[in-house]
Amino acid sequence: MVRAAVLPAVGSPLEITDIELPEPGPGRVRVRLAAAGVCHSDLSLSNGTMRVPVPAVLGHEGAGTVVSVGEGVTHVAPGDGVVLNWAPSCGSCHHCGIGEVWLCANALTGAASVYARTADGTELHPGLNVAAFAEETVVAANCVLPVPDGVPLADAALLGCAVLTGYGAVHHSARVRQGESVAVFGVGGVGLATLQSARIAGAATIIAVDVSPEKESLARGAGATDYVIASDTTAKEIRKLTGGQGADVAIECVGRAATIRTAWDSTRRGGRTTVVGIGGKDQQVSFNALEIFHWGRTLSGCVYGNSDPARDLPVLADHIRAGRLDLGSLVTDRISLDGIAGAFDNMLEGKGGRALIVF
Repeated sequence: MVRAAVLPAVGSPLEITDIELPEPGPGRVRVRLAAAGVCHSDLSLSNGTMRVPVPAVLGHEGAGTVVSVGEGVTHVAPGDGVVLNWAPSCGSCHHCGIGEVWLCANALTGAASVYARTADGTELHPGLNVAAFAEETVVAANCVLPVPDGVPLADAALLGCAVLTGYGAVHHSARVRQGESVAVFGVGGVGLATLQSARIAGAATIIAVDVSPEKESLARGAGATDYVIASDTTAKEIRKLTGGQGADVAIECVGRAATIRTAWDSTRRGGRTTVVGIGGKDQQVSFNALEIFHWGRTLSGCVYGNSDPARDLPVLADHIRAGRLDLGSLVTDRISLDGIAGAFDNMLEGKGGRALIVF
């Protein structure tokens, strides 16, 4: 039995309780969690913005130590440090075949399985495949990747979502070039990773936008050269900071229609707007046909940073070892498993960066 945070039903609060995990069968790995990040996507899963089979153990950003492995698992062994990969590619669907592994059609099939039970026998699903809000978890072998050398195990949890997403948004989706201007909307965990990644890419002007004045020091520490409090005049302020043109790139990390529209309006003619934030179906964004032609901008979605974890983790590790990427600075709260409810409240109120559950 291990302690876990269980979502009993959509819209219900998480319940901290004991669950029973099976020993890993063929192609499975049991992991003792060192840390798990609390991501806004977990909140979206709990409130129904994104669908997940319930009851479930949420948590998709984590790292830990392999406890045991099932038959056929050879790439990790007991005692190895691993990063959880919540969206493993199947390698055989259309998108995997053309190299777009972040769009794998079968990445989340494991979330529908039963992976554990509560003390009274209630069947549990593994959230986004990996069920990281627990002391231990059992996952498919392709859901674990070795922690790169030189990366602290607890901090490595952030590589599983926030950092891959932020880095990928900059380098794979928006493809920020040396000397360009970048506006980042939303200074949470992903936003902070995006700001650091824009700095790594060599952006000359990096503008952070958030509703909270208290986040300015976090944003500047991550690489922002300017800070704008979100308002009706945000697009005008960004144009003023970019010589009247607008930003070369705007990256939206919030997932709200109004913020997406403002990011678009803040981008120069011919610029690129990348949407990372996950919004609900009720969040409708409108454009007229003439402005699409006139502005010549590109608007693109971004799933998991358009990243391939197996390819990108070694690159991120190089940046970490060289001091260019600081994982610890993304974390504003280190909490216990019992602190998840408070972390959800902080996200709703727009407070802080990443909360990290440390086991």
